[in-house]
Amino acid sequence: MVDLKKLVICGGVPLSGEHRVQGAKNSSLPILGACMLAEGKTILKNCPELSDVKTACDILSCLGCRVCRTDDLLEIDSSNLSGSEIPEGLMNQMRSSIVFMGALLSRNGVARVCFPGGCDIGQRPIDLHLSGLRKMGVVIEEKYGCLECCAPDGLKGAEISLSFPSVGATENILLAAVLAKGETVIRNAATEPEIVDLAEYLSRCGAKIDGAGQSVICVKGVTRLHGTEYQVMPDRIAAATYLCAAAITGGDLLLKQVNPAELAGGILPLLEEAGCRIITGTDSVYLRSRLPLKAFSTVRTMPYPGFPTDAQPLLMAVATVSLGTGMFIETIFENRFRHVPELNKLGANIRLDGRVAVVEGVPHLFGAHLQATDLRGGAALVLAGLAAEGETQISDIGYIDRGYYRIEEQLSALGGRIVRVSDETTK
Repeated sequence: MVDLKKLVICGGVPLSGEHRVQGAKNSSLPILGACMLAEGKTILKNCPELSDVKTACDILSCLGCRVCRTDDLLEIDSSNLSGSEIPEGLMNQMRSSIVFMGALLSRNGVARVCFPGGCDIGQRPIDLHLSGLRKMGVVIEEKYGCLECCAPDGLKGAEISLSFPSVGATENILLAAVLAKGETVIRNAATEPEIVDLAEYLSRCGAKIDGAGQSVICVKGVTRLHGTEYQVMPDRIAAATYLCAAAITGGDLLLKQVNPAELAGGILPLLEEAGCRIITGTDSVYLRSRLPLKAFSTVRTMPYPGFPTDAQPLLMAVATVSLGTGMFIETIFENRFRHVPELNKLGANIRLDGRVAVVEGVPHLFGAHLQATDLRGGAALVLAGLAAEGETQISDIGYIDRGYYRIEEQLSALGGRIVRVSDETTK
């Protein structure tokens, strides 16, 4: 991903203030795919203005939907949806584009899509998506790097057991099942809150789904879905990012519009272990940090409700300036440590051995020129830059824009010294 702008950070300033958490990227994208199944208009509230969301909206427009944005509100009218093919250029822009396959099959009975793009954090095969859809009567052929899919006898309910609780596969099968004939049972389904959010949106539209958020989901197909109004859940990974930003800078932060329960399984306890004071409310989290922090126990990424792989780079940034030694074990993606060499450029002491990273905390980080290599790794570099002495420049920030709404403005509002500049300005 080429980006001609950079983030320039002058670190060493504690963050302080209040922050309203944006809508969840990982919830908005599958819900936008689901919008094409609802006859008429859908109004989505709290839908973040991110580059990935824009790509999803471009896909909907390409297929014949009318999409209109006003601030964080999106109106989608699928009445004139007619297309069944997503251009390769749009598919390549984000990984989550693959969920449009299940939605297109559900709406039209046919779909032509290319293999999706996204961050290069490791193998993310779609075989679970394809095998599940095949059990529902979908015929899939690969031609010239694209997938041509059709359901000649219509989509039919099926018993589907996933070998791994894949979020994307669970979403794709859900989208195909809601309008399929009969009942679909998904076993070993993903249990992430974003799955629950998708199911709740579909249920508001008239779908019959039971068990979302549990390992077994039952879907009884209906003949039609209708439009609705729906508010996207808060982004738990963005919430973790801003909490870590306050922690690593020794700041005070009140997060609003957040679900503390979604952070309680790993992120909040680890920050408390590091020495932060945390107070949770019904829809808020307050964090106070005083440096130096202490190293926390081993972090092992796992499917929900385990520690989220997306938060691993964020906590690692905090660990770089925490006194003592910490260990990170990445079990989901084999390339999830691509941010480590960049953190070490700041003076961090991180050693890698396969899928294990050992972090020895250092007293200070020092500014450097860095390059974002993926979304969450790029966010980790921003956090480290906020804590580093001197100036840090981060290039390829298009990755960061995929998941954070104007991150420099949000952090500046909390006291951070961070600006977005053109590449020419920093030469």
